[in-house]
Amino acid sequence: MSPTDVNGASAPQTPLGEPDNSARNRLVIGLLLVSAFVVILNETIMSVAIPHLMADLDISASAAQWLTSAFMLTMAVVIPITGYLLQRLNTRPVFILAMSAFSAGTLLSGIAPGFEVLLVGRIIQACGTAIMMPLLMTTIMNLVPPESRGRTMGNISIVISVAPALGPTIGGFILEHLEWRWMFYLVLPIALAALALGAAKIQNVTTPSKAPLDVVSVILSALGFGGLVYGLSSLGGDASHGGGATIFPAWVPVVVGVIGLGVFITRQFALQKRDAALLDLRTFGTPVFTVSVVMMAISMMAMFGSLILLPIYMQNVLGLDASQTGLTLLPGGLVMGLMAPFVGRLFDRFGPTVLIVPGTVLVSGVLWGMTTLNQFTSIYFILGLHITLSLGLALMFTPLFTSSLGSLPRHLYSHGSAVIGTIQQVAGAAGIALFVSLMTLRTADLVADGVEAVPAMSQGIQLAFLCGAIISMFAIVAAFFIRKPPAQPMGAEPVPGH
Repeated sequence: MSPTDVNGASAPQTPLGEPDNSARNRLVIGLLLVSAFVVILNETIMSVAIPHLMADLDISASAAQWLTSAFMLTMAVVIPITGYLLQRLNTRPVFILAMSAFSAGTLLSGIAPGFEVLLVGRIIQACGTAIMMPLLMTTIMNLVPPESRGRTMGNISIVISVAPALGPTIGGFILEHLEWRWMFYLVLPIALAALALGAAKIQNVTTPSKAPLDVVSVILSALGFGGLVYGLSSLGGDASHGGGATIFPAWVPVVVGVIGLGVFITRQFALQKRDAALLDLRTFGTPVFTVSVVMMAISMMAMFGSLILLPIYMQNVLGLDASQTGLTLLPGGLVMGLMAPFVGRLFDRFGPTVLIVPGTVLVSGVLWGMTTLNQFTSIYFILGLHITLSLGLALMFTPLFTSSLGSLPRHLYSHGSAVIGTIQQVAGAAGIALFVSLMTLRTADLVADGVEAVPAMSQGIQLAFLCGAIISMFAIVAAFFIRKPPAQPMGAEPVPGH
C-alpha cells in the first residue's frame, strides 16, 4: 500500500484530494455496491417461491420460511465477526472471501436434491452476504467526506432496501417460466463475474492491524440471536402441526436466547475495556446511533415481515400466480430505487427530521391499512399500500444509516457497521418469524373451529399485520430524536454524545 492509503482501523484518513485516490475510491465503492446488490437480492428472492417449494419439497410454510429466516439469522451470527475480519485483513482478500462463499452457496442451492441441502446452501450464501455489507458501509464511511455521505448512503439504501424489494418480482418471473432452481442458476454467473472483476480490480484501501477474536463471544452471539429467532419460528411450527409433539416447548429457545444475549453483552462490556470486544457496544453511548438502530430494527421487521406475508396472501388467499405477485410488488421496489438518491440529497441539505418523521407515519399507516386485507381485497389497494410502504421506508433508510454511523468516532466505524448489520438481520428474521407465527397460529385456531381455510388464513394475516402496526407506532415517537451529526473534517473524530 502507498502512504496515502486509507487506514480503516483507527488512524486519521488521507484527504481525498489526489486524482489517483479519487479514481481508486470510486472504483472500489462501485464494485462493492454492485456486488452487494447481487448478494442482498437473495435475501428475499425465495419469498414468492414458498408455495412452490412447499409442494415440490413436501414441507410446511413455517419450514419453508426458514430458507429466508436462516439466511438472515446466519448473517446476524456472522456479521459481528466481520469487525474482526475488517481489522485483520485488507479490502481485497475480504471481498474475495465474501464473494467466494456466496458463489459456493449459490451453486450448492441450485443443485440441492432436497430441503436440507438447499438450506445449507442458503446458509453458505448468507456467510458471504454477511461479510459484504459491513465491508461496504465501513469503506464508504472511511472514503467519503461527511458533506457527501447522504448521497453515497442513498446508494447503499438502494442495495439494502431495493434489492430485497425486487427479490419477489425477479423470483416471480423466474418461477413463471422456469423451475425454482433457476433462481440460483441465473445468479451464479453474475456472482462469479463480480468475483473475477473484483479480484482483478479492487485495490486495498485499509491497513490491517492486530485484533483478537474472542471465540466465547462468537458462541454466545450465536446462542443469543439464534435462540430468539428459532423460538419465534417454533411457535408457528407448533401451530402448523396442530400443536403436536416437539423436542421442547417454543419458549425454551427464547429463554436460551435472552440469557445468551445477556451474557454476550456483559462479556462485551468487559472485553471492550481493553479493546478486545467482538462487538464494541460503546457505539450505543452515542444517543443518535442508539435511536437510529432501534428505528432500523422496527423498519426491517415491517419490511421483511411484509415481503414474506404479501406473496403468501396474494397466492394463497387471492389466488394469484407467482408472476402476478411479482408484478404487483415491482412498482414498490422501483419507487425505493428512484427515491434513494433523491432522499440522500435532501438529507445533505435539510437533515434527517424532515424525512424520517413523514416516513415513519407512512409506514405505520400502511401497516394499519394491511390489517383490513381479506379474500375480497382489490389488487389495486394492495398495490397502493405496497408503493406507499416503499416510499415511507425510502424516506427512512438513508437518513438512519447516515446519521447513525456519522455520529460515531472514526475508530468505531467498523463496529458500528457490524452492529447495524446484526440488528437489521435479527430484526428482519424476527419480523418474518413473528408475522408467520402469528398468521399460522390464528389460521390453525380458526380452522379447528370450523372456519374455511381461505378466510381463516385471511384473518391470520390480519393479526400479523396488526402486531406490526402496533410496533410501528414506537418508530413515530423515536423519529423526533434523530439529529444530523455535525460536519467533521475527514481526519477528525465526531464529538461523543452527538
